[in-house]
Amino acid sequence: MITVIDYGMGNLGSVVNMFHRIGHHATVSKDLAEIGDADKLLLPGVGAFDAAMKRINDSGLREVLDSKANVDRVPILGICLGMQLLTDKSEEGQLEGLGWIKGSAKKFPMMDGLKVPHMGWNLTLPASPSALTRDLPQDARFYFVHSYYVQADDRSHSILRTQYGIDFDSGIGRDNIYGAQFHPEKSHKFGMSLLKNFADL
Repeated sequence: MITVIDYGMGNLGSVVNMFHRIGHHATVSKDLAEIGDADKLLLPGVGAFDAAMKRINDSGLREVLDSKANVDRVPILGICLGMQLLTDKSEEGQLEGLGWIKGSAKKFPMMDGLKVPHMGWNLTLPASPSALTRDLPQDARFYFVHSYYVQADDRSHSILRTQYGIDFDSGIGRDNIYGAQFHPEKSHKFGMSLLKNFADL
């Protein structure tokens, strides 16, 4: 069972619908017991880093997530803000992230001719082999909306890279933990391929 975590900060319906389109059942839950029983977890996120971590910490979800990630070691995918939460911290806030993949989220610098947030379609390039990106073409394109970008401390944890004035990690992965900065549920065939890879883990 794929459980999409409802902690009040994500576009949940479109994620579930995309899983259904590729033939996999997914459910939305904010119940700690249901999340604790899940075979796979998807951590969405839209909004601010500290607001998201405060909801995770205050709800008791943090302890459940740490157990699922580090003890049960189930596959977990964070998307958009959810990917940034997998790291240690963000320049957007003061709270600590989940810290499952060492790194941090940084604000895009102001660059001539480039708008922030980074919004729209962009290419991703493979950085390290990963089951999440299996069989994706070299020119896979995904839909992005974000003002902060992730840099993993360990280059082996970078699985996709994207260029937008600077090079940043658009996909990260370590053991059973994965992150995608883009929105796979809005990225048509490439997003479907990535979510199918996650569902098939």
